[in-house]
Parts: sequence; structure tokens; C-alpha cells
Amino acid sequence: MKLQRLLGITMLLLSRKRVGAQELADRFEVSLRTIYRDIEAVNAAGIPIASYAGADGGYEIMDEFRIERQIVTFDDLTSIVTALKGMKSTLQDGQTDQLLTKINALMAKNEQHRIEEAGEQLLIGLSPWCRVEADKDKLAELRLAAKNRNVVWLTYSNSEGGTGERVVEPIGLAWKGSAWYLYAYCRLRQDCRTFKLSRIRELRRDMEVFPRRKERLEDLDDRWKWRHPETYITMVLRFHPRVRVRVEECFGSEQMTEAEDGALLVRAELPADNWLYGMLLSYGPDLCVLEPKSLADEISGQARRVFELYQ
Repeated sequence: MKLQRLLGITMLLLSRKRVGAQELADRFEVSLRTIYRDIEAVNAAGIPIASYAGADGGYEIMDEFRIERQIVTFDDLTSIVTALKGMKSTLQDGQTDQLLTKINALMAKNEQHRIEEAGEQLLIGLSPWCRVEADKDKLAELRLAAKNRNVVWLTYSNSEGGTGERVVEPIGLAWKGSAWYLYAYCRLRQDCRTFKLSRIRELRRDMEVFPRRKERLEDLDDRWKWRHPETYITMVLRFHPRVRVRVEECFGSEQMTEAEDGALLVRAELPADNWLYGMLLSYGPDLCVLEPKSLADEISGQARRVFELYQ
């Protein structure tokens, strides 16, 4: 326990300019006398700690000292810190904070200032605009379930609006597009399934431990398309130029060409489901479905039903 505390004190001092004795005592839940002895022990180990008195007093490691790093460059550390801060924005665990502290300890004081400036130029946000706290709670519980191989009971709503109970064996979590997804083995379907986090109404982690399965998270990531090719359709869409930005964001510029009259033509392959219909309808009169006819009929039929609601 003492060794862990000494390492913790060293890491904290390496990542901070100056830390007071009382703050150290409070953080590690020991007395001031114990902190004084710990500082002496760290000094004796060859890490030079200077002591300053007064209102701004405290302990700090001398500027010329730093832990030597041989594997990663400053740019490597900048990328790692940026990614970790993105994880910290949505995952509720102390491990990310501890890792950031350790990485800061690998940098000299002047590099810590530089990495803060670099962090102001790039932000990775993995939290949605809303539902932040609710999703964080779910993520924390599901991460723990995947780590410990605990069975989870879900109340889940599908895209059709139906709600049911599922018992799943979590494999992992993935951030895709703009949402979190749970990859898990579903005992009801007797197969691996993907569950959108925002559709999980309730969840309960059971203490039952399931055996490790052969499926890996990276193997499941691209699994849906080749397992269910019949759900995908190839479509040709014509958009008004004024929605160019939205079209590029949704389909990507590589799938888009420009007609002679300025209209935007998109050829894409997506699953034919309610999500697709709703997305296409959101373009209103700025979209015309050219192919296939079945999709054009579906969109026109839904648009007609919306129109009839207001008659």
C-alpha cells in the first residue's frame, strides 16, 4: 500500500507544477506526518523534490528531472492524450484519469504546456448532444458486464417501436456514426446481435457468468451486411443543389456526381427499412428517387399519408 502511495505521489508531482502537503494528505487519506515521511522516501529514491513555504507553498519536482521515455514521441503522446480525453467525455471510470496522469508524468514541464495547447486544436467528443448522463450509466454498466462476462437483461425497443425483453451476453461496445452500439450474443435469437444504446430502456447486470465465445468485436463489426444481403437495395437518388452539404454528410462525396443541370446524383447501397424511409422523407421536395421503383413507390406512399393527415 505504501509503495502504491509513493508511486501515486510521484506521478501527481510529475503532472503538476506544485502540490500542497494537505492536498496530498487528503488525496491519499493519510496524515500530514505520513506525507512528510513519504516525501523524504521519494527524495531518498533519487527523485529531487523541492519544498516551498508560504501561501503558495508545497512540493514540486525540480524542472530538470523527468522520466526518460524511449518509445513514444511528443506527437505520439499528443495523439494518445487527445483520444483518452475523448474517451473520458463518455466513459465513467477512474482508469482514464489515472492513465492521463501517468502519461503527463512522461513529459517535461514545458511539454505539458505544449500538449495543452495542442489539445485546444482538436477535440474528440463521443457523447451525444443529449442523454449524456443516461448513456454514461449504461456504458459503464455494459463495459463492466463485457469485462466480467456477466449476463445482462435488457428492455429494448426496435426500429418499429415494439418493446421486448432480451437476455444477452455482452461482447463489446462500438461507436458507429453518431451513436453507441452493444454487440452481444442474444439468447432469444441464438445468435450475435447489435443493440443501439439509445433504444435500451432498462438494463440489469446479472451475476451469472457466461463462457467466453469465439466471436470477437472486430469480427462482428462488418457482419450484418454479409449475413443479410437481402435487406440492402441499390438506389439512385436525385437531389436539389441546395442540400449539397447534407447529401455529402450522409452519403459521402465519393458516391455523388453532378448532373448537367446542377442536380446531385447519388448511387448508394443501404438496407431498406424505416430508418432509410424517414431519412429520405426528411429531404422533402429536394429529393427524387430515380431507382428502384419499389423505393420510389414507398416514399411517395408515405408522403401521401402525411399529406392526408393535414386535409
